[in-house]
This record gives sequence, C-alpha cells and structure tokens, in this order.
Amino acid sequence: MPSELRRMLQQVRDGAMSVDAAAAAIKAKPFEDIGYAKVDLHRNARQGASEVVYGEGKTAEQIAGIVAAMRDAGQGDVLITRLSPEKARLVSATTDLQYFEVARIGVVGSIPEPDGCGTVLVATGGTSDMPVAEEAAVTAEMLGNEVVRAYDVGVAGIHRTFAHMDDIMGANVIIVVAGMEGALASIVGGMAECPVIAVPTSVGYGAAFGGVAALLSMLNSCASGVSVVNIDNGFGAGFLASRINHMGKVGA
Repeated sequence: MPSELRRMLQQVRDGAMSVDAAAAAIKAKPFEDIGYAKVDLHRNARQGASEVVYGEGKTAEQIAGIVAAMRDAGQGDVLITRLSPEKARLVSATTDLQYFEVARIGVVGSIPEPDGCGTVLVATGGTSDMPVAEEAAVTAEMLGNEVVRAYDVGVAGIHRTFAHMDDIMGANVIIVVAGMEGALASIVGGMAECPVIAVPTSVGYGAAFGGVAALLSMLNSCASGVSVVNIDNGFGAGFLASRINHMGKVGA
C-alpha cells in the first residue's frame, strides 16, 4: 500500500484525522486540467511516487506550469527528466530548480535521505554511457535510495569490473548501462545474487543500430536474474530499482 495512503489511514486509526476528512482527501480532484496537460495528483497515493515530468518535447513554459500545478497541490519535490540546459535555465527563473546536467534531470525541492533496504549499484560499460547512467542514478536517489557508481568498467578491460566485486556483491539491486554489444550485463548478472536491470544505450558504431544490438544481446543473456528496459531508458531503470530496493519496507 502506498505510504501516503497508509499514513492517512494510520492518522484515522490514531484519532489524528476524522473519517470525513480522510474521505474528503481521497475523493479530492484526482487531476488538474491546465489545458495542455492533465496533472495526475493521485499518483503518489496510488503508487507511492508522484508523477514525473518528461521534459523532452515540452516547452519551458509548459514544464513550469506543470510543476506549479503539482506544487500547488501539495507535492513538495518534483522530478523532471530529459531537461535541456536551456529549458532548465528558463524553468529555474520561476522555481527552485536544481539541475543535473549530465543526467539531464531537474529537481524541484530536495533529494530525500535514503530509506531503501540496501544500495543500488549503477555500472557502465564506458564513459559514453554516463548520461543514461546518471539519469538512472539521480532518479534512484530522488526516490530515496543510496546509490553507488562504478563507471567505465566494461568488458574491454574486464579487470576493471573485478575491481568492484565488493560493490557488486554488496548491492541490493544493480543497474548495468552499456552500449556497443552490451556484454557487461551478462558478466555482472553471472556474478551477482541480486536483481540486475540492464539498460542498452545507443552508444556504438553503425552495426550497433542505435542500441538495438545491445538490446538484443541483453535480452538473450544466459545469466539468470537479468531484466531489460528500453534503449537509453535510465529513468525506467532507476524507478524499477527503487521499487525493488523498497520491497522489504512496509508501506513503501
């Protein structure tokens, strides 16, 4: 059960909130129609995490309007993905935006203290995979996870992977981000006892087909416990890792 709804029910149980007040909060308008967007105000109550704003394809004015609607409805922290530096500059003029340029992520509000069950390890095959990896890492941090990074540890120099064995063995979830042939996910998947989320990237020469080669390689991994998200989908990997890392916590 999502934590926000659980807290409300606990308040009713403890006498801190009346049944009528709780019913009114649950029945409150589930979304805000601002013309160009219908902002989901009940996402946190349903799923335990508020709506995330996808910045690509939206104007800075639209992004700022969506953020304003969310904050007016009581959401303190907002995550904006695929946000360009120029849009970040314009949005920051209207709100307290923290911008992570490599990740292309904007955070309105603050990143919470970690409350997950363990660490999330984010590993990349190469330095060129870092934008996608940082999207995953910052997303996971924004959702309350301790993140450990191990970048440029690909199979072209596999001794670099082995140098992070303690991180691999100690993680609760691992996100492996790799382009080219995407082999790192199979290597890590064959060593780790925790779930491994593989993220193919569009990094690579012509026959990499914009990440399709890495995607197919990861889908065909013979290592058990490896799941795969879409090409360059660091956000999806970070969100899924957070779900896994909070599964042992009641009400997470």
